Amino acid sequence: MAFSKKTRQEAITKVQNEEMDLLVIGGGITGAGLTLQAAAAGMKVAVLEMQDFSEGTSSRSTKLVHGGIRYLKNFDVEVVSDTVSERAVVQGIAPHIPKPDPMLLPIYDDEGKTTFDMFSVKIAMDLYDRLAGVDEDSPYANYTISPEEVLRREPLIKKKGLQGAGVYLDYRNNDARLVIDNIKKAVEDGAQAISKMKVIDFTYTDGQISGVRARDLLTDQVIEVKAKLVINTSGPWVDKIRYLNFTRPIVPKMRPTKGVHLVVDAAKLPVPQPTYFDTGKHDKRMVFAIPRENKTYFGTTDTDYHGDFTDPKVTQEDVDYLLDVINFRYPEANITINDIEASWAGLRPLLGGNSGSDYNGGDNGAVSETSFNAVVEAVLRYKNKTATKAEVEHLLNNMESNLSEKGDAPSSVSRGSSLERESDGLITLAGGKITDYRKMAAGAMELICQLLEEDFGLNYEPIDSKKYQISGGEFDPTKVEEVVAENMKVGVAAGLTEEEAKYIADFYGMNALHVFAYASEMEPYEGLSLAESARLRYALEDEMILTPVDYLLRRTNHILFMREGVDAIKVHVVNAMAEYLGWSEEEKAEQEKALEEALRESDLSDLKK
Repeated sequence: MAFSKKTRQEAITKVQNEEMDLLVIGGGITGAGLTLQAAAAGMKVAVLEMQDFSEGTSSRSTKLVHGGIRYLKNFDVEVVSDTVSERAVVQGIAPHIPKPDPMLLPIYDDEGKTTFDMFSVKIAMDLYDRLAGVDEDSPYANYTISPEEVLRREPLIKKKGLQGAGVYLDYRNNDARLVIDNIKKAVEDGAQAISKMKVIDFTYTDGQISGVRARDLLTDQVIEVKAKLVINTSGPWVDKIRYLNFTRPIVPKMRPTKGVHLVVDAAKLPVPQPTYFDTGKHDKRMVFAIPRENKTYFGTTDTDYHGDFTDPKVTQEDVDYLLDVINFRYPEANITINDIEASWAGLRPLLGGNSGSDYNGGDNGAVSETSFNAVVEAVLRYKNKTATKAEVEHLLNNMESNLSEKGDAPSSVSRGSSLERESDGLITLAGGKITDYRKMAAGAMELICQLLEEDFGLNYEPIDSKKYQISGGEFDPTKVEEVVAENMKVGVAAGLTEEEAKYIADFYGMNALHVFAYASEMEPYEGLSLAESARLRYALEDEMILTPVDYLLRRTNHILFMREGVDAIKVHVVNAMAEYLGWSEEEKAEQEKALEEALRESDLSDLKK
């Protein structure tokens, strides 16, 4: 499937000449998931993204598809239930992306009041497994381990006060890949997906929004796109879009927060499995330490953010905080800023006043301390066979809520979403988290189908999005290892090493076969291996890369987790892209400069001086 700069102009021409049924503003995971569902339902749909797809927020997450076990401390049961069940759905429709990776949660008794103790963590994990549908005899069922076992797994972790740990099912994720594979499937189904296209204005007919004006950031051309319905899925930018051309009072929706992650070599911080812990600062924050491709990354600070949305920076304050936390938790690691190989900062589209979890604007709240204690007692009685399952379920369904979150730290606020249509017709889908993107899109589709029928006489039926697999995920989700092994053979036959073929087969799912097909027919680009050349060609022809950063940061993990190899290939990547995209020497120089700036930012070069 061709999806490249060469097809981009065709899409631009099409959206100028045809009225869309639906125009989606924002090509992060929320917009990508909605565009896919709309296209699959047969709608004329276009998505406009002012940056690269996923660039704004959806490539800057903690790279997990997790269930939010920390919300169980506040017993926001519905959030956890929805999230863990949705996680299973995402694994089914994108089996090449989320991978099970059990999380370790160490528990200490010398740090004052913390999120969990050994007692409450077991209660929380049992409920978590129940909500996630994980049976007691499953290999992924939760369990607790002794301090000795924790230290065997992670010898550098803080020993003083260690009581043990809980271990429970979680999933690692490739956030940017999830976005681009949703977009590619949408395009395959007929959607028009255009990046580097910034919406600058709304157009109106009889006081109702009937389209947008947008600026092509590659050519500076301003185009007009007509659409029966326009939906705002721009994440942290939601309020900024709502303020365009407004003639109505606007109540801000968003409370953007910043997350920061730092990457070090695994030899410096050996962490064999994802680990989740209190900061030790009694600030209601939690931090992850996660192994990935011979590296370990850790974050996040999760602080309120009021700066530049387009390019949030990792600050000295962020680095100092995270180094302090990681060296407190791993005192023998002695990590310094000079050990940091890469970094990233991103914004979370947190709703300002919504603590709920029904993904369409509900406000279910968090459970009070009284109810928390009552649930703990009830679960204990159930385990001792002095309470029935029905009694526990009745208690869970009738818990006392505390709806106010205004004073809570960002990291303790639940990630609900909202769906609203404003008086001028603009639909806004805001909030949520990457795990819930499909469910949020499905809720929005119900409203969109209803409006298209009521206002325009158009009948569309939403697809069963729980079973609609994205690009690369078209295989049995219970046979991931078998599919990887089989596809790997094709890569080896195309001339790749077993290691290269296995990596690509695992990374791209069924799309690995397209990468291998390029490998079998092409000569490597100058200075690049055959495997790298095939991946680059695939990205150029089928994944809409427009800059070297698109490729090295978001279509691959080179800058984040393979930094030591980037300097050797970057000039060759730029050269190959320049030839394919027909850059002038001036354009090529601009792209080289932008790449060096991205590397300098990721390297924290300015802070290391």
